[in-house]
Amino acid sequence: MKKWGFGVVAMSGLLLVGCTDEVTPQERLEAYIAAWDEGDYETLYTEFLSDETKQQFDEAAFIERQVALDEALEITERDITFTAPSEDTEWESTEPATFRVQIQVETSAGPIEWEQEMTWQPVEEEELTWMAEWDTGFILPGLEPEDQVRVTTQNFARGEIYDRNGNALAINGTGFEVGLVPGKFTDDTLQPRLAELLGISVDYIDQQLGQSWVTDDVFVPLDKISQVDDSRAALLEIPGVLLQETGMREYPYGAATSHLVGYIGPITAEQLAEREEDGYTEFDQIGRQGLERFLEERLRGESGKRIFIDKAAEGAEDVTLAEIAPVDGERIDLTLDAELQRVTYDAMDGEPGTAATVDPKTGEVLTLLSSPGFEPSEFMLGMTQSRYQELSEDPLQPLFNRFAASYAPGSTLKPITAAIGMEAGTLNPNEGIVIEGATWQKDASWGDYRVTRLHPEAPNPIDLEKSLVYSDNIYYAQQALAMGRETFITGLEAFGFGEDIPFFLNLQSSQVSNDGTISSEGQLADTSFGQGQMLANILHLATTYQPFLTGGTMWQPTLLLEEEDQVVWKEGLASPETITELQAGMRSMVVDGFAQAVNLPGIPVAGKTGTAELKVSLDAEGQENGFFVSYPVETEAFIIAMMIEDVEDNGGSGYVAEKVATVYKLLYE
Repeated sequence: MKKWGFGVVAMSGLLLVGCTDEVTPQERLEAYIAAWDEGDYETLYTEFLSDETKQQFDEAAFIERQVALDEALEITERDITFTAPSEDTEWESTEPATFRVQIQVETSAGPIEWEQEMTWQPVEEEELTWMAEWDTGFILPGLEPEDQVRVTTQNFARGEIYDRNGNALAINGTGFEVGLVPGKFTDDTLQPRLAELLGISVDYIDQQLGQSWVTDDVFVPLDKISQVDDSRAALLEIPGVLLQETGMREYPYGAATSHLVGYIGPITAEQLAEREEDGYTEFDQIGRQGLERFLEERLRGESGKRIFIDKAAEGAEDVTLAEIAPVDGERIDLTLDAELQRVTYDAMDGEPGTAATVDPKTGEVLTLLSSPGFEPSEFMLGMTQSRYQELSEDPLQPLFNRFAASYAPGSTLKPITAAIGMEAGTLNPNEGIVIEGATWQKDASWGDYRVTRLHPEAPNPIDLEKSLVYSDNIYYAQQALAMGRETFITGLEAFGFGEDIPFFLNLQSSQVSNDGTISSEGQLADTSFGQGQMLANILHLATTYQPFLTGGTMWQPTLLLEEEDQVVWKEGLASPETITELQAGMRSMVVDGFAQAVNLPGIPVAGKTGTAELKVSLDAEGQENGFFVSYPVETEAFIIAMMIEDVEDNGGSGYVAEKVATVYKLLYE
């Protein structure tokens, strides 16, 4: 009877006693572990498994099952050790050798650890060797040959978006799956009507009904619709149509917040290629526009995963091996006042334009919208090419995000121009200028260029208050010439023109001109009353009126409630004397000027109208965009800026004042 004796030196080194040219069971185990660690299952089977084991397990099945599980469980690492015997252990060539093997594998659901006893049988071939007894417990703990290993994904809940008052803007709500019960759908002539309501084809309906599993009494799904889909009632009038409630993203404020909140939709091939390593699959939805897109990383969350053994034995419970709980996406709270946004959007009545409202005490954005909007759920659920083409070709451009763009602000710039002049000492608010006629030019060097007045009937002399009441372009052109190009440009830059708007979303910046300079006196005159190459973003425009309520400070606009408010963007823009004069002038503009629609009893409002004409040539008449920027005098609770396109046939900027008046009435009456 042969006996083997050895000690463990530096992990696995051996000191053999007696014959040293024959392999020990510990050496065989170490070689086995090395092949196992490499995933070399063919070598494990052919060189290490006992004949008894091979009779129980076919080689192909042995290899294929373990390779498949490595892939399915995403095993990235193995750590296999064994309990070494004491130094004076002696192995007998006729007795099996048994070791306690500790196994740890890293999987997509976390680590799995277990201990398994491995027995090695001595085998006399040309020389003595040792062969392993193996069972499926070495693949995973407690695994029996007939058991199934399963991996399930546990979905996270996408983060939701709310306004400052807890009103839902984007939530995980419900919609409807629309389908047919074939036995009750007996009138084939209704198929075209059903197809039209769902935006699908009759052929698709036939295809769904023709599937092999379909019987008369089963529900055959056709499409999904949202809670706000106006086709629900018509669908239910068709015999055999059923609507089953299903989980779905909801956008309770619909078109009013569509450009800001955006929507989710099926992930595209391009997006999947970029994000597959982050766990996205072809079945996922992803933020496609607006905040749903900008906040994707925070809203998405992380899927959970569970690896378990589905026991084959009757009555046996599943055995969980590893599990990672899902992590839901974050809740995002905005500074937005959703009800104010809805009121403002409704007041615009589908007219093309944009609006922004800011809190002058904090810089928080209360509204930010583009009109007209669109129904986000249409994009979320997918739309037909014809419907998308209809939206794309709509002359009102509902897909165009106007609050991200910039426009010539017209006369709404005049309070800014006046503030720059007063701070520079070139504009005396109480000094009147006599202005005669409807047009003016400095001298003959201006050629054909002349400044045109909006109201030639304005009584002379024109001081600051009258210039605001009558929105006198000539007054501001002369004031700009008096202060000079450099002073005026420096003043505009102090109000944030020509630089990026410090805001969470990407907005087109406001500009003095295309290159930031003013090349002529004519351009200087035009710029003074918001024309020329001057452009202003609607949010920035509302923000530029803050200094008249804050003592000269402009706050950085914020949209996320978690952001710090009252962060200074610009300061020292207006002295108390300048503020007093402008507040009085903007109040007079409402009381005595051409925004009578907002001269509301019991709701004192101050502000400035503006009309910007977009000409293709000096002689042509162009489109006019109307503006109105205002605030409630008593509370100074907000500054609202609104722009509506194509007001030339609707009364100009006074038409916009009417829209804003509707907002004030709904808020205060």
